[in-house]
Amino acid sequence: MIKKLLFFLILPLLLGAGVPEEHKPNKIDWLDFNTGFLKAQKEGKIAIIDCYTEWCGWCKVMDKKTFSNDSIAARMNEKYIAIKFNPELPGKYWTGTDSLTGRQMLMALSNNKPTGYPTFFFFVPQDKKMFQVPGYKDVEGLNEVFDNVERYQKAATLKSP
Repeated sequence: MIKKLLFFLILPLLLGAGVPEEHKPNKIDWLDFNTGFLKAQKEGKIAIIDCYTEWCGWCKVMDKKTFSNDSIAARMNEKYIAIKFNPELPGKYWTGTDSLTGRQMLMALSNNKPTGYPTFFFFVPQDKKMFQVPGYKDVEGLNEVFDNVERYQKAATLKSP
């Protein structure tokens, strides 16, 4: 009896260990704000800042339906620095020499006009522009936003000396 019980307890572990890496679902490489913002500036990649809260229902839907999509995850990992930012959590956030609370950072990112949750901020390091995109986005909607931001970055890169 004990052998059968051990077999059924160990079997799921053995089956999960045998899944090749290329068949595992794509995951987004999320960073915290301080690490991600600095990395975006250093690498010249667009930072996508997912501004969310724990109580936000649409934020959870985005995580479950949009961010879990393989093509969205691959595109974000390749072309963006992905940052998760919850302004309600305690902590200090840096944008250079200034140290801000989560609420202060939200106000700075939104130019004192926060719009609710979820809200996305896109930071284009080539000309230090910040774009605010409020609301839930499905896969198609987020891909449209990506297309527009990438077009802007390309134009900004052509303008810079």
